Amino acid sequence: MTLSNLDVSRETLDRLTTFHDLLIKWTPRINLISKATVPDIWHRHIWDSAQMYPLAETYENWVDIGSGGGLPGLVIAILAREFHPDMHLKMIESDVRKATFLRTVIRELDLSTDVNVARVEKADPENARVLSARALADLDTLLSFADQHLHRDGQALFFKGETWEKEVERARKSWSFQLVPHTSKTNPKASILEVREIQRV
Repeated sequence: MTLSNLDVSRETLDRLTTFHDLLIKWTPRINLISKATVPDIWHRHIWDSAQMYPLAETYENWVDIGSGGGLPGLVIAILAREFHPDMHLKMIESDVRKATFLRTVIRELDLSTDVNVARVEKADPENARVLSARALADLDTLLSFADQHLHRDGQALFFKGETWEKEVERARKSWSFQLVPHTSKTNPKASILEVREIQRV
């Protein structure tokens, strides 16, 4: 199967399917994703998350913040198991119940990742080479998290919706940064923002 320009193996597809099924099972209890998107998890969440994977310039020290239901963190970890098996991903999630879900999936799918249960702003600096986030906060706040956790030569990848240009405009009042927007394959009006050289002004 081709998933976001990646030809994934049957084993990887099986792991993604198991993740899909666990999302459906757990969401009524702890609201991992919007109930309205449950019928379209593959497109709205899994494929959407997978498109970030080929954008990374390295697969060393990838940190996913505010991981929630594992989007994109668990999808990235599942893909890495096939394409970059030496990669170890860390997820930071403050909600204990969601962290329990993340650890359940990690155990069932034998993924090389771990979960730090902490608020992003309270966690120890990670010095990440890649820092990712999806549906976590506005860009100004995400840049403050990146200022804390991203290696000075690192790459931040942030999913942003249809108002991303307005968020960039607001963020530039407080931050200096290099930006490359990548148009989303699942929503042409949305983007994945590739951000580097972040400095407060």
